Amino acid sequence: MTGGNLIYEASKYFVILFLLIGMILGDGAGKKSFIYVVYLLVLIPGIIVASNTLGYETNVRTAIAFNLSGPVCLGIVAVYCFERNVTIKQLQEILLATILPIMTTTVYLFLYNPSIKDVLSGTQSNFAASGGFGPNQVSTVLGLGVFLLAGRLFLQSKALFLKVLNIIILALMAYRAIVTFSRGGVFVAIIIIFAFVVLLYFKSTSITRNRMLFSGFIFCFGVLLTWYISSLNTGGLIDKRYSNQDALGREKSDITTGRTDLFANELKEFFENPFLGVGVGKLKELRFEKEGITAASHNEMSRIVGEHGVFGIVAFSILLFTPLFLRFRNKKNVYFYSFYLFWFLTISHSSMRIAAPAFVYGLCLLNIHYEKPIIHRKPIIK
Repeated sequence: MTGGNLIYEASKYFVILFLLIGMILGDGAGKKSFIYVVYLLVLIPGIIVASNTLGYETNVRTAIAFNLSGPVCLGIVAVYCFERNVTIKQLQEILLATILPIMTTTVYLFLYNPSIKDVLSGTQSNFAASGGFGPNQVSTVLGLGVFLLAGRLFLQSKALFLKVLNIIILALMAYRAIVTFSRGGVFVAIIIIFAFVVLLYFKSTSITRNRMLFSGFIFCFGVLLTWYISSLNTGGLIDKRYSNQDALGREKSDITTGRTDLFANELKEFFENPFLGVGVGKLKELRFEKEGITAASHNEMSRIVGEHGVFGIVAFSILLFTPLFLRFRNKKNVYFYSFYLFWFLTISHSSMRIAAPAFVYGLCLLNIHYEKPIIHRKPIIK
């Protein structure tokens, strides 16, 4: 948003750098993480194909780096996190460290655009309300923050003060996510919060369930109030946006705003080039050549298959099924399905343009341990 990064993909490169430092100076890669080394290796044929298929006017190095920075970031995160032992307290500290910069982002959005009414021109995604950055990505990050704060509300906020504090921050974050007019991040937040609450409820004792009901009441009240304020400040346009209508109230023909066509075109390229695919970054070129459209892919599943062919199917299958196999052996991570769904749903509507889905995917692979309470026994005096 501020233009402070040295390069556009800096966040992904820093995640990779920090984890490589952790592997070298720490205790190495995650145990039995070879499957993700295979995932990284099967991406190589697509690079070779791209070096021969990308047009002369395209900067091959930049195109490959831009399209593979996300998948490679995910691979490094997965290698580091695979079955790594952490306590639930350590995981909660990691999640708190994730929330803090999202809070900073929220503050910046209020400073950058204090009045939503001044920048409204319709029901389309709004760059001005998103701090001048991509509304889809901003909505995704804020949606992640809303989920993490909801997790703290239900799991960690025992005192009323903490509940109120968390719901206030959550409401401010949710408001800024909603008024980006990008629905993807908001819908994902709703789904993963629901998955978290359901799993936590069935794993909890009756006392914890009663506490959750009170937290749930506060949460629902905060969400409804946030939506009312969002609707009021947008003059009802946000209601039309989520009803798939334009500013005049006419229903739009495509609720996915063209994403279905992009998905279909990328699958078509896979069927025409099933073995090696068209090469990394080539889909965007082909789309411009055939249709005159420069839109990038919104779906990592169809992109990796279209650009990498059969190798892309292998790579995506590793990503899709490995966490689920781990879940069968270790069911202690109460955040698991929310993390997994955040990754899967985010790459389905926003590809891997930011580092968040790669980082959160790695959290699915952690081996969570719960600390046993210390039992104090009185010494036996003879």
